[in-house]
Amino acid sequence: MKEEYTNQHRRWYDKDPVLSQAVKTLEDSDDETQIRIALNLIKIIIEHNIEDEKFEAVEDIINAVGSGLDDNRKGRWYDIDSTLRTAMNMLQNCPAATQHIIAKEMANMVLDKFKKEEDNEEEV
Repeated sequence: MKEEYTNQHRRWYDKDPVLSQAVKTLEDSDDETQIRIALNLIKIIIEHNIEDEKFEAVEDIINAVGSGLDDNRKGRWYDIDSTLRTAMNMLQNCPAATQHIIAKEMANMVLDKFKKEEDNEEEV
């Protein structure tokens, strides 16, 4: 049975099932993996926005990152770390189509990390 998504989502990333699963997997990852993926997400989001010509200057990127960030907000799992919070805020502010593309890339990053860990365990 296919799950239906309505406009009444608890979290912004639950609108897209791929994005929702990618974020859940990221949330369940260890701190080091979360930071590494957050840094990669920031890079990927900037690259996508430059390709779409959304940003014309570095100041545009800085302003986009700063908008919506509340340093006092600590209720979400990704608010604990500023890098992770920045990456998630940038992802939230992307168009839905870009979020979907980035979600696939994010899922691949997490899977690659798990595969490397499994390979290392087998070598031992």
